[in-house]
Amino acid sequence: MKFFVTGVGGQLGHDVMNELAARGYEGVGSDIAPEYAGIADGSAVTGMPYVSVDITDREAVEKAITEAKPDVIVHCAAWTAVDLAEDEDKKAKVRAINVDGTKNIAGAAKKIGSKMIYISTDYVFNGQGTEPWDPDCRDYAPLNEYGKSKLGGELAVSETLERYFIVRIAWVFGLNGKNFIKTMLNVGKTHDEVRVVNDQIGTPTYTLDLSRLLVDMAETEKYGYYHATNEGGYISWYDFTCEIYRQAGMTTRVTPVTTAEYGLSKAARPFNSRLDRSKLVREGFKPLPDWKDALKRYLEQIGE
Repeated sequence: MKFFVTGVGGQLGHDVMNELAARGYEGVGSDIAPEYAGIADGSAVTGMPYVSVDITDREAVEKAITEAKPDVIVHCAAWTAVDLAEDEDKKAKVRAINVDGTKNIAGAAKKIGSKMIYISTDYVFNGQGTEPWDPDCRDYAPLNEYGKSKLGGELAVSETLERYFIVRIAWVFGLNGKNFIKTMLNVGKTHDEVRVVNDQIGTPTYTLDLSRLLVDMAETEKYGYYHATNEGGYISWYDFTCEIYRQAGMTTRVTPVTTAEYGLSKAARPFNSRLDRSKLVREGFKPLPDWKDALKRYLEQIGE
């Protein structure tokens, strides 16, 4: 199979390209930068074909994908700056990337008959309650502009294609780019104490583990909606931070606070980011490893 991967300058796209290379698949990477602008870590992604594409340009998207002729498109590119998405002067751009850009890619996939994997988020739900969200739940009520735009992307895919996977993830961390773990490590090295919210509950997702699952999915015809985060139970950001510092051997004091006490965030955040992953097993897919194990491997990967 041949793959076309968007957003290879980000955390997930980078790992998907490496996973494809490890399995001997042909992959074409894309992003908006003129040349690959992700981490130059000597991995396969830097040596695989790359094409610069602005996904908001329908003609450019169609040209790049029809020329590549992939069997599978893995759409990782997205606007992910949640708070910035709330700014009035950014809303149109967020929609152009996450909704219209996704619609452009889905349209190109339909034209050439390729499968499509779309990466979505728990933010499409209202973030209330304590029950884990089922992947086939349609009780959508996004709390913020980012969530609304990702839901728009989901609908663009499901209304355009029949052969698609919509995979919702949460609390993402990977090698190529910024993430919560890197931020906490940096803050912990310069502060004796950090305040972290303890009333937002979910599970982390390691892009290295997720990339393997996505390629597994691409090898099947088991289309539909899935939730894919690491195993190991549901935790708070406070719990996550405590484990980050424990594994990193840091003594920074972690103080739990409520979302209201913490303040700062411009965009409303979901309290309930619990994603029910059981459909993966029902459909014969191997679930992602325990998040503590994923964290251990990640800290080793980044040299912490």
